[in-house]
Amino acid sequence: MRHHHKHRPEERNGRRDDPRGQHHGRRRHGGDRESGRPFDYGDLRLLALAMIAEQPRHGYELMKLIEDQMGGSYSPSPGVMYPTLAWLDDMGYAAAQSEGTGRKLYRITAEGEAFLAANRRAVDDLRSRIGVVRPRGAGHVPAPVLRGMEKLKLALRLRLRTGPIDQAAAESIAAALEAAAQIVARN
Repeated sequence: MRHHHKHRPEERNGRRDDPRGQHHGRRRHGGDRESGRPFDYGDLRLLALAMIAEQPRHGYELMKLIEDQMGGSYSPSPGVMYPTLAWLDDMGYAAAQSEGTGRKLYRITAEGEAFLAANRRAVDDLRSRIGVVRPRGAGHVPAPVLRGMEKLKLALRLRLRTGPIDQAAAESIAAALEAAAQIVARN
């Protein structure tokens, strides 16, 4: 196994990280619940590593899995996910294996297993907070339904911003909404 880091895993650039990659109590850039993101980079690191521990995964697969487990309410962008995976690889917690297609498959390392074991409580708290361990059933809205609802809301907002809606357009929009409501009620 190759190691990219020269310092102990919890130290980088002379600073000591907490288990989620945060420095001295500051929130790291990359998101938090106040900005509308469910967690920051440190939390995403733990979640991604826990998912890789379940089975080796590609970055795109991790993004889709997180989106599904968050009920479609959040999906990490490639600009967030791939630096997170690079960090896990650099720290020696995951190893990237290049495939012939140019994609990388990430596997957990022994160091990554130890890191997860040392941070099991933080991982469990994170999964509980975002609802990953919640059983599907009452109250769970499937990701495709949430995406459809968000697309409809966005389309309506954008249309209302473009200017007045004449009577014919208003009747057409209302008919489409009523038809959609009937389809939803039947299914």
